[in-house]
Amino acid sequence: MRLAIIGAGRVGAALGGGWSAKGHEVVYGVPDPEKSKYAALPRAAVMRSAQAAKGAGAIVLATPWRATEAAIRELGNLEGKIVIDCTNPVAMGPDGMDLVVAHDTSGGELVATWAAGASVFKTLNQTGAENMATASRFDHRPVMLVAGDDAAAKPEVMRLVGDLGFEAVDGGPLRSARHLERLALLWIELAFKHGQGQAFAFALARRG
Repeated sequence: MRLAIIGAGRVGAALGGGWSAKGHEVVYGVPDPEKSKYAALPRAAVMRSAQAAKGAGAIVLATPWRATEAAIRELGNLEGKIVIDCTNPVAMGPDGMDLVVAHDTSGGELVATWAAGASVFKTLNQTGAENMATASRFDHRPVMLVAGDDAAAKPEVMRLVGDLGFEAVDGGPLRSARHLERLALLWIELAFKHGQGQAFAFALARRG
């Protein structure tokens, strides 16, 4: 599948590398393809966001939260497109990192309003960038929940998540992004404030 990753920072590059290794065609949409910070990526795969989105089977948002709305506006008409939202609406507050959107909505639901007509899924937000392309190296297969309302498109999104080495699990409707974003915040807290470091991910344990 042709995948357009919007944003080529640590998360975008990790996802792109993981999917490329599984045979997907990956392109990156960025504001300025000429910037030297993209030099490590395949030159022909880095382009402006609207160009990257054309003909893509899925569009993957890997932007900083504060840049996400503007990035979506640059993509043009997204009617009928699959949009995978990997962002987390977090910012530094008086007590440390916290959600800037919570309780009665979520970042994923806001993305759905900005990407009118698209099938939006929240996933690939529940662990750090360093684990995105290395999920298959864990002792126990890490879980990645997928929230979204389009039942017809969800299996394809879950296959893409599985291609990265995660156990893709249906996390319910897009409204469940409220829970998934809190799970991401928990990961951040454990990684940076409670000694776990960044080389971990959540997993499901089932009784025999």
